Amino acid sequence: MKLLKYSLLVFLGACSYGVLSTIIKLGIKGGFTMQELVGGQYFFGWCILLLLVLLFSRKRLGLKIVFSLFGAGITTSLTGIFYGLAVEQLPASIAVVLLFQFTWIGVILEAVADRRFPSRGKLLSMAILLVGTLLAGGVFEPSEGEITTSGIIFGLISAVTFALYIFVSGRVATEVPVINKSLYMITSAFIMVMIVFSPSFIYDGAIPNGLWKYGIPLGLLGIIIPVIFFSIGVPKVGSGLATILGAAELPAAVVASVLVLQEHVSALRWVGIIVVMIGIAAPQILPMWTRKDSPRASLYKVEL
Repeated sequence: MKLLKYSLLVFLGACSYGVLSTIIKLGIKGGFTMQELVGGQYFFGWCILLLLVLLFSRKRLGLKIVFSLFGAGITTSLTGIFYGLAVEQLPASIAVVLLFQFTWIGVILEAVADRRFPSRGKLLSMAILLVGTLLAGGVFEPSEGEITTSGIIFGLISAVTFALYIFVSGRVATEVPVINKSLYMITSAFIMVMIVFSPSFIYDGAIPNGLWKYGIPLGLLGIIIPVIFFSIGVPKVGSGLATILGAAELPAAVVASVLVLQEHVSALRWVGIIVVMIGIAAPQILPMWTRKDSPRASLYKVEL
């Protein structure tokens, strides 16, 4: 039951990420650039985390732990940066499929780190997720835009950095309070975003002119909820299962675009979403079936 609770946290954190694309589209329609919106996301997310730390947890950390958290935080900012570059150069359907290669990359990272071959449930889940991602991403449907080599490279790098982010979330400074851990990670991520993108939105009047309406929900859904939920859940469920649960981002993105933006989603993409959800559930369900079918489980039931 505890594993299910922590799995749900990771699942909800991934769903929170999925809503970001819809908010960014609304922000672009509102006259803001992608750079301003991503910058606003990290700015408001960092401010909210700083406030939470000042109010609830002022624990001091050693320099070694601080630098390890700074390094971990860079991975999440790199994901947003490289995925943004991929979206600019590729059709959205191709970009999202490239990003979602993080599912099998994350499982491989865990297998290499633990020197243990992935379980049958995880391998089955990866195969199902790959099929579901191709369908839900609309790869088999006509799409507009050219495919560039640099765009493909950026998309694959974003998959690697996102897998690394989930991996380090479950292994770096797990003894540190979640709020403190999240603040240090987002501090380095915020700095990285400001280096790559211009910090001019902070002082050019964009925030009072309406950027705050998008920056605050982006900060909550793209920083606060997923970073805190991942910091709590990933150490308990493991990075391999966490990357599989992270695939919930894609169905959440599609559902949000339908409900908020009134976008049309074909029947084939809905089938893909269902397949993705089956792939996410597979590692949770298979062990239950295995235990039910085992002789020991049957004997245990009889003894009761």
